[in-house]
Amino acid sequence: MIRIKKHSVRDAVDGYIFILPWLIGFLGLTLVPMAATLYLGFTDYDMFSNPEFVGLKNFVKMFSEDNRYWKSVRATLYFAFFSVPSKLIFALMVALLLHNKRRGNYFYRALYYAPSVVGSSVAVAVMWREIFKPNGLVNAVLAVFRLPSNTVWLGDPRFAIWTLILLVVWQFGSPMLIFLAGLKQIPTELYESSSIDGAGPFRQFFRITLPLLTPIFLFNLIMQMITGFTAFTQAFIVTEGAPLDTTNFYALYLYRRAFENFQMGYGSAMAMVLLITIALMTGLVFKSSPYWVHYEAE
Repeated sequence: MIRIKKHSVRDAVDGYIFILPWLIGFLGLTLVPMAATLYLGFTDYDMFSNPEFVGLKNFVKMFSEDNRYWKSVRATLYFAFFSVPSKLIFALMVALLLHNKRRGNYFYRALYYAPSVVGSSVAVAVMWREIFKPNGLVNAVLAVFRLPSNTVWLGDPRFAIWTLILLVVWQFGSPMLIFLAGLKQIPTELYESSSIDGAGPFRQFFRITLPLLTPIFLFNLIMQMITGFTAFTQAFIVTEGAPLDTTNFYALYLYRRAFENFQMGYGSAMAMVLLITIALMTGLVFKSSPYWVHYEAE
């Protein structure tokens, strides 16, 4: 018994040593900053003086006095509502095309995944901004086809946010690969049996492919929803929140309050609200999953 205890303690120590880098990162980069944010959300703090406890003042100001805050909420919800479904649908379409065995599939997978690797970088955002400038590539192509080519895409409240939605949809590579992995897990026998029964591709998609992909949809939906609510780089580089705050996303407004206006307490309060909102939305998605997510074992 003593030997077993010694070995178990030694194994436990070895295990903790192996996960020590992760523990240090979790404590130093996640848990401690979250605790600091929780505390600063109830203070008036400008990063140059000691935090002053103000209670719920930041939250009262946020919800009842700050009109720009609600504009950022509307812009973020609009962006997430259209970008997330569009991205998932497009990713699924491409995954279905690449699932069929043909020459060059590996090359095309790498090609389609490339925008996701560099899509959130500053360089790509700068490129996107240049493409949609009045003298950019989009208007030049429209001029070739003798279509209206004088649109100020990034300066028009009707179109600015759609340029950012298009940029996000273009980064469909990551959910596409996940859908592709899910498609490979569907037994081919199901398609063969349905073909014998007279089911065509359209019916097979809605009766076999789509139901068995719903667990993958659940994962992709949650991940892309979080990405949509925390979008920052696109708006910061491409539109800078303009015009008329139509692209002033929540994360961008939080950044400006905290790091440009030095209202770290207010920014921390905004971060807390964002965290709670994402947690609630994720919980609702999980709560609804029994009604639309189907597993093969069921």
